[in-house]
Amino acid sequence: MYDPHAPKPKATSSVHDIKSEKPPWGSRFLTDEADVFSQNAWDHVPPPDDQVEKIAASLARQHSAPVADEEKHKYNDKPARHWDNFYKNNESNFFKNRKWLHTEFPELMEATKPEAGPLTIAEIGCGAGNAVFPLLTANQNPHLKLRAHDYSSHAVKLVQNNPLYLDPPMGSITASKWDLISEDLPEDMGPGTVDIAILVFVLSALHPDEWGRAVANIHKMLKPGGLLLLRDYGRYDLAQLRFRSNRLLEENLYVRGDKTRVYFFEIDELALLFTGSRASGVNTKETTQVEKDADALPKDVSTMDLTSTPSVSASEEPGNLSSTEKATDSPAIDPSARANLPPPIIHPSLLSFPLQLPTCSPHPLFSAEQLGVDRRLLVNRKRQLKMYRVWMQGKFKKL
Repeated sequence: MYDPHAPKPKATSSVHDIKSEKPPWGSRFLTDEADVFSQNAWDHVPPPDDQVEKIAASLARQHSAPVADEEKHKYNDKPARHWDNFYKNNESNFFKNRKWLHTEFPELMEATKPEAGPLTIAEIGCGAGNAVFPLLTANQNPHLKLRAHDYSSHAVKLVQNNPLYLDPPMGSITASKWDLISEDLPEDMGPGTVDIAILVFVLSALHPDEWGRAVANIHKMLKPGGLLLLRDYGRYDLAQLRFRSNRLLEENLYVRGDKTRVYFFEIDELALLFTGSRASGVNTKETTQVEKDADALPKDVSTMDLTSTPSVSASEEPGNLSSTEKATDSPAIDPSARANLPPPIIHPSLLSFPLQLPTCSPHPLFSAEQLGVDRRLLVNRKRQLKMYRVWMQGKFKKL
């Protein structure tokens, strides 16, 4: 039954592209701090005044007890086995289907239209198929080919055993084990045969020494003009600040309780990785999206250990905009807001000029069609808690 008061799905992205002066239209702004607990979440909220102190305290705690050098090989030598264990323990129950990708990346839905023609979309780091299966369900294009790859054999088996995989309603889907840092592309994938590659919360699982090979493989599989759609963890996200002792592997690289790794990116690091240049016109006023009620999340994100799992499934979902809310014009952005964050630190491997990544062709390899930061202020009204999450998002076109 239709409920006029039910939350409406968010229809537009809230990611603030660095080339845009103002955040996107259709956001919910906190104009009076006294109202912060009146809603579940707020858009375009700059870091609080004491954020530098909070970050410094967290980093000092982490650096005081890092992972011992003699222990690091346990997490770096064979990372796929830790993801195998993760999917054996969680099956397909941990991550929700990423239907929000259709809003963030409308190119995906364009590919599913009946008249879109022959197209190939490859999801790298597919996990249990939480991105490809919503696409397959929505697909009306008989010529759409979906590919799903993961270096966890157990994750690939979960995809292959899904009823949609066994009997796709339209188009086709294949899945196979493949490591993004392999020397070759998957056996049945030729160079320059993919129109769109999806890389969601995957690059952060790699060691920085592996970035060059990953970028080279994405570039190799894409057609000229093909798109890479990327979303990943941002620097000083709540999950990063909650890591405690014996979790820091290297600067901004951590090991979770389940032994999987995670790196937290600066926006310039992603720009350098894919374009060879820093982000231009650095207007990184991070945005947030309206989040589902933090009081009703399947796990209490106000108290849970966000460092023990690859992500909080509910917090990956763009939220809902209440039918009673009105979209407003963006307020003026305070240029001093960046002062509430430490100066950006770029990984040393990206600081050479001209930039040359190991095992990767010289830049420029991609142009940045979109590159932005998505900052969400989640509110737990019952506990009167504020939680700051940070993600990076980009669209890169192969040159």
